[in-house]
Amino acid sequence: MTDVPGVNVAGLDAWLARAHPERSARPLRVEVISGGRSNLTYAVTGPRVPLVLRRPPLGHVLASAHDMRREHRVISALAGSAVPVPVAVDLVDDTVEQAVTGTHFFVMERSPGIVLAHRRQNSRYSRAGLHSLSIQLVEHLADLHAVDPSAVGLDGFGRPDGYLARQLSTWRRQLEASRSRDTPFLDRLATGLDVDVPASARASIVHGDFRLDNALVVGDVNSPRISAVLDWEMATLGDPLVDLGMLALYWDLGAIPDPATSAAPSAVDPVAGYPSAAELVEAYAAHAGNPVPDLGWYRAFAAFKLAVILEGIHFRYRAGDTVGDGYERIGTLVEPLARQGLEVH
Repeated sequence: MTDVPGVNVAGLDAWLARAHPERSARPLRVEVISGGRSNLTYAVTGPRVPLVLRRPPLGHVLASAHDMRREHRVISALAGSAVPVPVAVDLVDDTVEQAVTGTHFFVMERSPGIVLAHRRQNSRYSRAGLHSLSIQLVEHLADLHAVDPSAVGLDGFGRPDGYLARQLSTWRRQLEASRSRDTPFLDRLATGLDVDVPASARASIVHGDFRLDNALVVGDVNSPRISAVLDWEMATLGDPLVDLGMLALYWDLGAIPDPATSAAPSAVDPVAGYPSAAELVEAYAAHAGNPVPDLGWYRAFAAFKLAVILEGIHFRYRAGDTVGDGYERIGTLVEPLARQGLEVH
């Protein structure tokens, strides 16, 4: 059992045998799942049911954006709802014993399916299949926003009042904590967003990073479907339009006129059958039964938030605190994203 960055495999094996003997089996193998740019995600094979372990990033992080307890709590709460989520297994505070990760970490069953993250993967499915999958994705978002937080034990999960202003303040603090170079367009976007923060019409459970490649896809060429929505580390109670703005931003990410977008590839391609972002918003409104107002501010905020996240990753990369490949290009996308935010705002 060889250690991997961020996980003591022998410690994980001992913990699994002690805490969940019914799941324990050997040999235990742990490997980093590629694609994660924030919390670290590991595939754990050997147990009778394959598992996934999640832990915060190494090094410089914003604790509130990498809270394992929050992610475990919301996945557990949504079990049995209309929103497909993985099966939660356990949440562990390893900050004292330092036996496995030295942090809080949580373990869940590995849901079936693949992540659609690159255009070359679209050949697995028909145009009609990818269109249907896209509508299904945004309908799951509407389903999430329709969940009554108190009915699933999530009342008190966040503070909806003043949510947007606090979000803006939080991500501005993260930007300041990640400073290693000048980012003039990002600074202009932050200032502009401060001027006209909208009043939230309602509150709901918010995913915080809702996009196609945070979902697992199963099914055949004509009938792909989503088996689980992943990466709930930024979930809270707040304005649901933040999720819709983020989804729209990611949906059009490939259209940013800059080669830097190769640092954050996307499978979304209208030629392959994916609907437009506007059609997604219409499908969301129809499924939710509520009209959607202009998303200009929300799309601009999504661009700001993603740019700050990528700037933080760039900071960690320069400090040698990233695990995996591709991080050397992440920083090149920050200013093009900020320019995009300025255009849509």
